[in-house]
Amino acid sequence: MTRLRSGEDLTDALATLCDVLGSLPGCVSAESARNLDEPDLWLLMARWSDVGSYRRALSSYDVRVAMAPLMGVVIDEPSAYESAGTDGDAWNVNLPR
Repeated sequence: MTRLRSGEDLTDALATLCDVLGSLPGCVSAESARNLDEPDLWLLMARWSDVGSYRRALSSYDVRVAMAPLMGVVIDEPSAYESAGTDGDAWNVNLPR
């Protein structure tokens, strides 16, 4: 999970990144959202079948290209989380800052 803050509309850039992430092996889902109370706050969440798939995705050229336009608005905070639910082998992780 990665949060981003921008007054600009990030819909297209986030949709592109979600499409790229979703095409990679091990990606269970990738989606983005905009905060209802703070419209300049955005969320990118990707769910991976395992941490290895997530880490391999980070080295993908296509991911780096799709992420480039968003790097300036990513909030600097921890962004990788392990699932605490019953699906213990799944990871909720996202791109590093």
